[in-house]
Amino acid sequence: MRLTFRACYAPSLSRNVHHTHYGPFAAHVLQSERFSTSGEREHLVVENPATSEQLCTIAAASSSDVKQTVEDAHAAFESGTWSQSPVTHRAKVLSRLARALEQRVPQFAEIETLQTGRAIREMKAQLGRLPEWLDYYAALLRTHQSYIAPTQGQLLNYVQRVPLGVVAQITPFNHPLLIAVKKIAPALAAGNSVIVKPSELAPISVLEFAELVAEAGVPRGVFSVLPGFGATTGKDLASHPLVRKVDITAGTATGRALGGIVGHNLASFTAELGGKAPIVVFDDADIPSAVNGAAFASFVASGQTCVSGTRLIVQSSVYDSFMSQFLDKVASITRRMGNPSNPQSTMGTVISARHLARIDDMIKTRTSGSILVGGEPLRGKSPLDDFDFSKGAFFPPTVIGDISTDDPLWQEEIFGPVVVARRFEDEEEGVHLANDSKYGLGAGIWTRDLSRAHRVSARLQAGLVWVNTHHRNDPSSPWGGMKESGIGRENGVEAFEAYTQSKSTIVNVASAEESRERDDWFADVAEGRRYG
Repeated sequence: MRLTFRACYAPSLSRNVHHTHYGPFAAHVLQSERFSTSGEREHLVVENPATSEQLCTIAAASSSDVKQTVEDAHAAFESGTWSQSPVTHRAKVLSRLARALEQRVPQFAEIETLQTGRAIREMKAQLGRLPEWLDYYAALLRTHQSYIAPTQGQLLNYVQRVPLGVVAQITPFNHPLLIAVKKIAPALAAGNSVIVKPSELAPISVLEFAELVAEAGVPRGVFSVLPGFGATTGKDLASHPLVRKVDITAGTATGRALGGIVGHNLASFTAELGGKAPIVVFDDADIPSAVNGAAFASFVASGQTCVSGTRLIVQSSVYDSFMSQFLDKVASITRRMGNPSNPQSTMGTVISARHLARIDDMIKTRTSGSILVGGEPLRGKSPLDDFDFSKGAFFPPTVIGDISTDDPLWQEEIFGPVVVARRFEDEEEGVHLANDSKYGLGAGIWTRDLSRAHRVSARLQAGLVWVNTHHRNDPSSPWGGMKESGIGRENGVEAFEAYTQSKSTIVNVASAEESRERDDWFADVAEGRRYG
């Protein structure tokens, strides 16, 4: 199949957006049915958060769609066309998919910008790396080895990794294609049948990616995409007894709710959930570098990442100097905000008007702190390109100083371009403030003291700690959190193994004569017989 973008978006926002239609990508859904507005499925509307214009209508998967898709995925798994195919074949398909995606990055970047409101420069940079995940797991298939377990006696015990079966993946709006590919690559590599439920706010890129997956050679029924709401489609998927693993990226409340359902089915569960990342700046840090790094941590993706640097914890002796330079950087970012499709625009929107109102309300109802910059939704025209902010969900980079650790802005995930700041006196207090959170996904340390960097990193309660940088990500590097930030890991060998289970094959290599002599447990003379 040839990838054709369905006129669901315009290459630039100056063109008219065509209102077209998508439906589930599944074995039982005909190609013509996917792009037709007929049928009885519930319809969702995807809007451009920068303009409030409608991009697409989406036919949500019904309960019967979920049931049929899972059954088809299970049948495909049982058939062995993918699950039992040689690893070299699966590696070739993943490599082919990587090359196809590589060619389409500019088009996918435009889609991501239109459906999320994120700046096009971000999306081109982010999506340009996605083929690496497919290449990594293709390489892992060619190099991952089984092993021989040490056993007693004349036994050969070899241990292999085998796929789980049907796996469901529930992905978010903030990095629609990145997070999907991070999950899809190891799951397909392992030989599973994969069903993705993308965010109802930003499903287009994942639905289009499904066309590439089929074109690359993944058999029918092995890969499916079911758009819909988490409370319906997501719940139906997670509760189906044939689904052997659920992998979600979502808020902590959603993770708890789905985890209970998955546990009832005794299925595997991976959850990358909320975060409230601290950025700890020590007095020996290179301040300009720390300012640049903290700005990136705080405001990339308009603060809508689980590892967003939302808590600035700065040593008192450099607090004033750091904050002065940081506020200058924030002012520069704000001045250069504009049309997200403009390559010069520094930061885009939050995902929706509803989310914008939530951020605004959290700031207005705070119980402490003072707004140093920002704090109100953007209105009027952009100084950069005259873009009308009032049509979209634009919130400027916002900094709130002297926040109390009891304030919801310190404790709760805002998921927007809002950062709170506090001073600390010594290392002990800095570590205490950094760990003063129910979350533990990402954290950043800025210091030129090598001993301190290792010492503090060891004490931070986070699954990811960056030193003098932030938000670095690689297919080989495990990614996941502690405490209420989730369970399990994405990326690396850990993710591949989480999509498999071990299987021991134990072979008696003794001769028939030796076996007759030694292995007759119920012989007339049983003394010295082997057990276990």
